[in-house]
Amino acid sequence: MKGNRWFNTFVLLILTLMIFHRGICHARPHPFGSGFVQTRGTNFVMNGKPFYLNGFNAYWMMMFASDPSTRSKVTDAFREASRHGMNIARIWGFDDGDYKPLQNSPGSYNEDVFKGLDFVVAEANKYGIHLILSLVNNFKDYGGKNKYVQWAKQRGQNLNNEDDFYTNSLVKKYYKNHVKAVLTRINTITGVAYKDDPTIFAWELMNEPRCPSDPSGAHLQSWLKEMAAHVKSIDNHHLLEIGLEGFYGESMPAKKQYNPNSYPIGTDFISNNQIPDVDFATIHLYPEQWLPSTNSSDEAQLAFVDKWIQAHILDSNSVLKKPLVIGEFGKSSKLPGYSLEKRNCYFQRIYNAIYSSARSGGSFAGGLFWQLMSVGMDNMADGYQVVLEQSPSTANIIARQSHKLSSLT
Repeated sequence: MKGNRWFNTFVLLILTLMIFHRGICHARPHPFGSGFVQTRGTNFVMNGKPFYLNGFNAYWMMMFASDPSTRSKVTDAFREASRHGMNIARIWGFDDGDYKPLQNSPGSYNEDVFKGLDFVVAEANKYGIHLILSLVNNFKDYGGKNKYVQWAKQRGQNLNNEDDFYTNSLVKKYYKNHVKAVLTRINTITGVAYKDDPTIFAWELMNEPRCPSDPSGAHLQSWLKEMAAHVKSIDNHHLLEIGLEGFYGESMPAKKQYNPNSYPIGTDFISNNQIPDVDFATIHLYPEQWLPSTNSSDEAQLAFVDKWIQAHILDSNSVLKKPLVIGEFGKSSKLPGYSLEKRNCYFQRIYNAIYSSARSGGSFAGGLFWQLMSVGMDNMADGYQVVLEQSPSTANIIARQSHKLSSLT
């Protein structure tokens, strides 16, 4: 009997090890293979092949995924995007303080919301869609740099304005800790750390960083260098970008002629993106908001669009020698003169510029429109939303772009 007991224990141990091994070795296969997207000169490559981006913004995903009653909207959006050939989504990896936050206070996280982000990453994997995760907001929506400054003031720091976010050592520590918390998060669904998951295409340091209190750009440049190095010290697998809108600064004053309406906001498309740890450049594009009302005819807006895109392609090709992505663009139904036809023509114009550059081996490697929503999200509509099922003409233009770009790989 004693021998049998040892034998039974031994068999049980072997079976346990086999089950454990099977759980590791037979996890769901990754649709992106084992490789991370990398850069080669001005191009993206994945598993040795050129890689181009066609996708969307959906900042709302983590928030909706954290609530069981709205979680299905995330799945719906990914399913429809995948059906139309899209392969990239940009989402918020932050929500600081106030309503249903991810980060309640510095270093304190709401696990239910973090599990919502886990779900988004897992669903993106399932539908073969990469993610860009932005790590903090420039604006007050969902907390932003202002919330970080408030937290530091509550702990006795003498701060005067939200741009102290870039220079105060305690605030910088809070941000670094958040970066570490997100990058080292173990996904409760997949069991994979975010920093080890090829589903994630890139980290974004901040959504549309600006520092108007320092038009010279020195404060932001210093912060970007420090934080880019911090991200890479934790995760050297993933790509990193800044989240810039594309405004030119003091490093090349002659280029400031391309900026809309002067915009002295302390960013510098050239010097910011020349930081070695920054892997690719981004621009955003909102001529109907950026241009002064005296110069906002359709013709003036389209002329600005063409000039803005071509200037940044040229600089990405020859000065930065890095890929370029348009991280946000759209047309709002809430602004005067809108029509579905105009939106479709606008999307097509931008898609043509991307395809033309990509086809010739240039730096303009993809675009993400603002923004994709699912059916039944009318309360979240901002005028820019695209609901694929309700806009077949727009959906067809998006799908055609996906097909054209995939034909280049």
